Amino acid sequence: MQDWNVVISVREGGYSAARELLRQFAEVSRTHYFNVLAAKADDPRALLDTLTELSMTIPDIPAFLARVVPLTSTFNFDSPEHFEEQAREAVLQWISRLAGKSFHVRVHRRGFKQELPSPKEEQMLAATLLEAMEKTGTPGRIAFDDPDAIIAVETIDNRAGLSLWSRDDLSRYPLLGLD
Repeated sequence: MQDWNVVISVREGGYSAARELLRQFAEVSRTHYFNVLAAKADDPRALLDTLTELSMTIPDIPAFLARVVPLTSTFNFDSPEHFEEQAREAVLQWISRLAGKSFHVRVHRRGFKQELPSPKEEQMLAATLLEAMEKTGTPGRIAFDDPDAIIAVETIDNRAGLSLWSRDDLSRYPLLGLD
């Protein structure tokens, strides 16, 4: 599936259970990465809400779903430079939501191993935001301990997705598992 908007990491031994559960709510496909699924949901955040609710009544869900990351902005890219250009555009849409707040960027990359080193991309995107926020007079800061927000970046080969999660979201959705 090339049109995914949710990336799911599955715990060891939970692949079949994860696919069976997720297929009730979204179009789910395998990836060629170990214990990683991709899904296309009509409303990615509603999928996370549903799974969070279900995990309260079905305690096994967190035993096989390690991470479920809905993405609000997705794109395809054909080079590291193309990825960086589009990722910068995507994060800049969140300047007003991050104004004066602490945040960090977390990249979970699958594919493009040598060309897109995760720490370098995290730093580049954070620097892009900090510079833009400074220019608007609403400086932010990088924080790894209890940040106001985390920007999630997920890649599978030449497709990427991004989403912004507040501190409240992070506590409300344990299945996000962003850090």
